[in-house]
Amino acid sequence: MHPRAAIIQDFYAKFSQRDAEGMAALYTDDVTFSDPVFPDLRGEAARDMWRMLCGRATDLVIELAAVEADDEGGRARWEARYTFSTTGRPVHNVVDATFEFRGDQIVTHRDHFDLWRWARQALGPTGLLLGWSPIVRQKVQATAAEGLAAFRRR
Repeated sequence: MHPRAAIIQDFYAKFSQRDAEGMAALYTDDVTFSDPVFPDLRGEAARDMWRMLCGRATDLVIELAAVEADDEGGRARWEARYTFSTTGRPVHNVVDATFEFRGDQIVTHRDHFDLWRWARQALGPTGLLLGWSPIVRQKVQATAAEGLAAFRRR
């Protein structure tokens, strides 16, 4: 196994244990993170996102399905099962992640998932009818950004 594959496995093991500080320690100081909900987080904001998500999680289950890594970077497929706190609806999110490294730390982390699929689960009928639209994507992103900003003010 490539040493960077072990870093990815460690990241998701820590996520499964809701160990946000352990996850944060695997990131460089200037890390960049993006996904469809949090499209551009940098540095401490990226680490705080994990702190917020781990802190709020009540029934989170993480499953790492596949990991690949080489000298250039890494990839993982992972799945999350949890209850979306805003609606109380169950979510099963399937995520493809890509990583770039600096030394033995993650410098770039991108998660890719189907936002419409997520919205159908998390938001119910609204997500089913409008989850594909830029309006819903922007609302989801704005709500997430507001939640992270409130978390960071504490």
